[in-house]
Amino acid sequence: MSDTSAPDFRAQQWWHTDIIDMRPGEIRYRGYPIEELIGNVGFTDMVWLMTRGELPGRAQAALLEAALMSAVDHGPQAPSIAIARMAVTCGSSLNNAMASAVNVLDDVHGGAGEQAVELYQSILENQIGGRKLEAAVEEGIASWQRERTRIIPGFGHRFHPIDPRAPRLLELVEEATARGEVDGNFVAIAREVERQLIAMKGKPIPLNIDGATAVIYAELGFPAPLARGLFCLSRSVGILAHAWEQQCQGGRNKGPMPKGWLWPYGGPAQRPVPHRD
Repeated sequence: MSDTSAPDFRAQQWWHTDIIDMRPGEIRYRGYPIEELIGNVGFTDMVWLMTRGELPGRAQAALLEAALMSAVDHGPQAPSIAIARMAVTCGSSLNNAMASAVNVLDDVHGGAGEQAVELYQSILENQIGGRKLEAAVEEGIASWQRERTRIIPGFGHRFHPIDPRAPRLLELVEEATARGEVDGNFVAIAREVERQLIAMKGKPIPLNIDGATAVIYAELGFPAPLARGLFCLSRSVGILAHAWEQQCQGGRNKGPMPKGWLWPYGGPAQRPVPHRD
């Protein structure tokens, strides 16, 4: 019988993981030797293996790769990209610039994909409960706006009348559905949400990149919180590219506005400091 109070036992039990088995001369991810994975398994496959526990099928990996590559960048107007570039001009290393940028991928900028998966899943649960698609979506939208926010995550875009990434992603999901590779429940839900939002608003409220990638993540069975993590992983590619470009371009202490551009001031007019006893 082993002594559970011995220091070596306590050290071994400090961390527990099913992800990696590593000892001198051996590395295995989820049981697969690294030397067998290298050259046979791609990066997207490894993302799936590490987060889900098994290697994906080719169809699953193809959809995941499409989602990951489609969201890598949206230019310096995106806060995360701008922050990465500003951090470099302040003297930050690439890793610090990336960390600064990823840290702002939160509920408002970067979290819509997770929220969209939550919305889609709640609608599917209503369908499983016996409601037809149209009624389930109507209740899902109403519940979201009542309990969370008036903004429906994954729809509408402040720059694009139609987000050019979304239609292609949905097309890929529908092709996979036709081949029997995914169920297609979530792409149908997303299209119905879009239809109802347009009817409610009286103007186009099209699916955006967050809503479209959320369809893929939901179809592939990823839990909602992982949708945000996957977006962070995807956008990190663009963040790295912009940080590196800024480092190559040079520049010092660049802020959010060009030199000479000042903000509007709405406070009191210039006034003297009063005498105080």
